[in-house]
Amino acid sequence: MATVMAATAAERAVLEEEFRWLLHDEVHAVLKQLQDILKEASLRFTLPGSGTEGPAKQENFILGSCGTDQVKGVLTLQGDALSQADVNLKMPRNNQLLHFAFREDKQWKLQQIQDARNHVSQAIYLLTSRDQSYQFKTGAEVLKLMDAVMLQLTRARNRLTTPATLTLPEIAASGLTRMFAPALPSDLLVNVYINLNKLCLTVYQLHALQPNSTKNFRPAGGAVLHSPGAMLDPLTAHSEWGSQRLEVSHVHKVECVIPWLNDALVYFTVSLQLCQQLKDKISVFSSYWSYRPF
Repeated sequence: MATVMAATAAERAVLEEEFRWLLHDEVHAVLKQLQDILKEASLRFTLPGSGTEGPAKQENFILGSCGTDQVKGVLTLQGDALSQADVNLKMPRNNQLLHFAFREDKQWKLQQIQDARNHVSQAIYLLTSRDQSYQFKTGAEVLKLMDAVMLQLTRARNRLTTPATLTLPEIAASGLTRMFAPALPSDLLVNVYINLNKLCLTVYQLHALQPNSTKNFRPAGGAVLHSPGAMLDPLTAHSEWGSQRLEVSHVHKVECVIPWLNDALVYFTVSLQLCQQLKDKISVFSSYWSYRPF
């Protein structure tokens, strides 16, 4: 019995020594690794023109789709803003070619990119608040920090992977529709959003439902991408339509891949995995937390 107890005590001492090393050394090594990765992610969002300061450089991306050639164009991205959009639309009914571009004095902020960058900055701030000289006392303290960092990283990733769901009237009322010169025809709606590593542009063509239409009028709810047949109330859309009820007749979606967004998403995934691995290691020693600070 004494031998068993001695063995148990020896095993306990080894575990306590491993836990002390984990809190004092490995935790800080992981925090440093996380900082390095997230600083790389942060650089992807800033894209400085020269050095680390100054305006973000402009990048041109050609819009494309494997399913349609109705919409072609180039989007110019500058950091978290669209600084130019040059779009050609071939109207399905008569093959008329429409061209519209941003007014020179306008830029369109991509809130998804801005929010993701802010969440990365917050995660870095949390990590740097526990520098090498800080001594963690308990495993629970490490878990609390990892949970806070993971929350910011999850929010950053979700902003890029989960575009906002908008109703058609919300798209119609968006300032984006007033960015173009010449002005968009009243039967066109435009939306721009990020989906994963892609910058997407959607053009909706509308037509008026005839007063004698037998269709059951039901305004569409919010969606990332509306389908042909979606309806909207004219009172919440363009006033040019008067009291006529409107329906989406055609939907054209084109997109372009933003390579540095893909890099950022990879960094988020790797960082979340590192956080979870550290949490798992801490959890192995959970039986010591309540009474064994180091």
